[in-house]
Amino acid sequence: MGINLPLPLLAEMATFVKVVETGNFSETARQLGLSPSAVSRSISRLEQALGTRLLQRTTRKLRLSESGEEVFKRCQDMVSAARAVLAVSGQYVQEAQGLVRVSVPKAVGRFVLHPHMAEFLRRYPNVDVQLILEDRQVDLIDDNVDLSIRITDSPPPGLIGRPLLPIDHLLCATPQYLAEHGTPRQPRDLLGHSCIYLGETPGDARWKFKQGSRAVTVAVRGRYAANHTGVRLDAALQHVGIASLPYFTARHALEQGTLVQVLADWDFIASYTGDAWLLYSPTRYLPPKLRVFIDYLVECLGREPTLAPWKAAQTKGP
Repeated sequence: MGINLPLPLLAEMATFVKVVETGNFSETARQLGLSPSAVSRSISRLEQALGTRLLQRTTRKLRLSESGEEVFKRCQDMVSAARAVLAVSGQYVQEAQGLVRVSVPKAVGRFVLHPHMAEFLRRYPNVDVQLILEDRQVDLIDDNVDLSIRITDSPPPGLIGRPLLPIDHLLCATPQYLAEHGTPRQPRDLLGHSCIYLGETPGDARWKFKQGSRAVTVAVRGRYAANHTGVRLDAALQHVGIASLPYFTARHALEQGTLVQVLADWDFIASYTGDAWLLYSPTRYLPPKLRVFIDYLVECLGREPTLAPWKAAQTKGP
């Protein structure tokens, strides 16, 4: 097939993108003001012109073929470019507007993002935000999400990422609990304490520590486990025991003195670790609503306190 495509195929490509995004011909037809048969004919014309099958069709679902996945990416870029062309004349005065859907782990959403959302909404009155708090991995297209925040060492293939802040962990307890039960001086002292841990897998009760070249693992025990950091924080504040917590969860209680760090001269190695990355689909044509939201998060979370200065102050001594 030659490279000089007839112009009508551009419309077929845009229709193809809409079919993949909606997942069915009927909804595409409704949004485009066409009949389902017209949409079907448009896809058939595109397949015939390209000489390949783009969609695997069943009575209940559409699925991209292997070649269809590649064609979809290119067509999606074409649609994004077309939208950018339409916005060129007003790009310097265009206001960010619309809904931003963000998938974020529950604890990060509650303790890190949520406190900054009121100021963002004041700053950008035409942008709405929907935080979707869930710990599962999402697919940006299938789950209709604009941005995703995940704890990882690097962004997964196929996505662009911006690191927002490190996720550090530590052990905390109230001064009252430590006064009654004693303060651990080394990791093995935890064997005599009530420990509040994640509890999702047996490995969650095996706490790992490092101090220089030394590594220690302690099989802790306790009467209370919870797979939500906010619950573990509350349990620790009620003197139930020594809790494993992300620093961002415990920070305010540490600053107020209602919690104190335990074993501050050891590094507590948790499975829920890494950096909080902001992930989004690769494109040169980010809508203004996403660009301002991304820039705002980078600005705000770049100022978030991290564990390192707190830990240094705790271990420095008098």
